[in-house]
Amino acid sequence: MRSIIYVLIGIFFGIVLFKSEAASWFRIYEMFHFASFHMYGIIGSAVGLGIITIQLIKRLKLKSVYGEKIHITPKDKSFSRYLLGGIIFGLGWALAGACPGPMFVLFGAGYIPIIIVIPSSIFGTFLYGIIKEKLPH
Repeated sequence: MRSIIYVLIGIFFGIVLFKSEAASWFRIYEMFHFASFHMYGIIGSAVGLGIITIQLIKRLKLKSVYGEKIHITPKDKSFSRYLLGGIIFGLGWALAGACPGPMFVLFGAGYIPIIIVIPSSIFGTFLYGIIKEKLPH
């Protein structure tokens, strides 16, 4: 039953991404050229909501839907790895015209060229899994 709920939430999220034009290549293009606030508003809202949600989870000691305690592991502080990772992610996002979530939204909306991007991103994830022990973390 929970799987069906997750699928329905995913479909709803995909519809929201598509209708808000967060999956639009043109909106992403505008963002990287600093020509529109649209995507920055969406991303900023998501970051703000994420901060509030994490703080609520920590302060109210909320539990998961399975009743388990939610443990958030603190991250190591490092400027260089976030800078390098952000540059690689941003370049991939700019080249593909989509970040991982909207890729599947674009596929569902019938944008055929994304068929090249999805397997490429899966291969990149696989490649990272192979070399991650050699990378600074």
